[in-house]
Amino acid sequence: MKLGVMIQGPGGHMNSWKSEEVPADASVNLNHYISVTKKAEAAGLDFVFIADGLHINEKSIPHFLNRFEPLTILSALAAVTEKIGLAGTVSTTYSEPFNIARQFASLDKLSGGRAGWNVVTSPLEGTASNFNKGNHPEHKLRYQMADEYLDVVKGLWDSWEDDAFVRNRETGQFFDAEKMHRLNHSGEFFKAEGPLNIDRSRQGQPVIFQAGSSKTGMEFAAKHGEAIFTNKSTLESSQEYYRGLKKLAAENGRKPEDIAILPALSPIIGATEEEAEETYNEIKNLISIEEALNYLGRFFDHFDFSQFPLDEPFPDIGDVGKNSFQSTTDDIKKRAEEGNLTLREVALSVATPRNEFFGTYEQVADKMIAWVENEAADGFVISMYVLGKQYDDFLKHVLPLLEQKGSFQSNGKSDTLRGNLGLSIPENRFKKESINN
Repeated sequence: MKLGVMIQGPGGHMNSWKSEEVPADASVNLNHYISVTKKAEAAGLDFVFIADGLHINEKSIPHFLNRFEPLTILSALAAVTEKIGLAGTVSTTYSEPFNIARQFASLDKLSGGRAGWNVVTSPLEGTASNFNKGNHPEHKLRYQMADEYLDVVKGLWDSWEDDAFVRNRETGQFFDAEKMHRLNHSGEFFKAEGPLNIDRSRQGQPVIFQAGSSKTGMEFAAKHGEAIFTNKSTLESSQEYYRGLKKLAAENGRKPEDIAILPALSPIIGATEEEAEETYNEIKNLISIEEALNYLGRFFDHFDFSQFPLDEPFPDIGDVGKNSFQSTTDDIKKRAEEGNLTLREVALSVATPRNEFFGTYEQVADKMIAWVENEAADGFVISMYVLGKQYDDFLKHVLPLLEQKGSFQSNGKSDTLRGNLGLSIPENRFKKESINN
């Protein structure tokens, strides 16, 4: 079972900053990030993950208003860790391939081969107002751009064969020019001659993380993704996604083991079910209905739900949000319709979901194992509501149970992210071409 932890400052709940268990400024508190990461590494987790976004307003999740840029904080974490993977989000819609290729390659070298890039296309339309790139591209076009972007970045990462830098002081030869390669890419959206001015790390290339759940997103993930996040909330929906994505990957000439599918895991745990219930109520009470409406609205491009009656059926808002978090908004509307839910019920459930991973330490461990054994997951991305006592309890009580049951290994970890996730090292495309010729 592959496991990572998402660090969103104080936690995954929009008001986790209110908890006395975490620093109120956790999203910009270096010591907090170091503490969470060192605990994860000591417990044998495979990676930490830093999410990101490029547009905020007054209704944004509080700790999104003031948070570290992923590559910066991951570089700081690389200096104080040895084995744990370091993954972070960067948008393909609002960045340039050469710069991002160089930055992630630098993180990969700094960390000794532990970098991962979560490729996103930026769902929020307001993001365009922060960049000189015109209007926010529609959903399908963003993925077309990302497809070419990934081809460029991966090509740049192969600029140097692994033994290109000779550094022979006796002969004065620093590099072998025949092992330097220019990409010379000129496509529909991007141009990049190359070569990149940094070579490959011990793991060859950073691991590509992705979270596509729409049809277009799944096709993209099947082609490029290596570690895939999902937000599926039931075993059945996760199984459908898992099998569908593995099938698409095979159609792209890839093997099932080339992709690790990692649903988000926000467990509510306790020594007893009653203790778990108490914890859930404490977390649920961190939020007001007004804040829950704002949280819900974020997925619909910050749509204002406060204009509708709270205790009437979820309103028909048409295609609002279709160009933002498309698969998420479709799922919310579907659940509201099938359950005949009111706007209040939808907002509160979205803000503090009560998912399947609820109960005693053993109940949650057994459910995690069941998901992996029944083709719903290859592991999980732990996204604790509050990165405080619940996180500590998970590491202290749930992980040992997983290990006792033969589903998790805390020791003997690799010192590269690919090694931890069981992924192969990508062969340099230019070396492969020269061999074939």
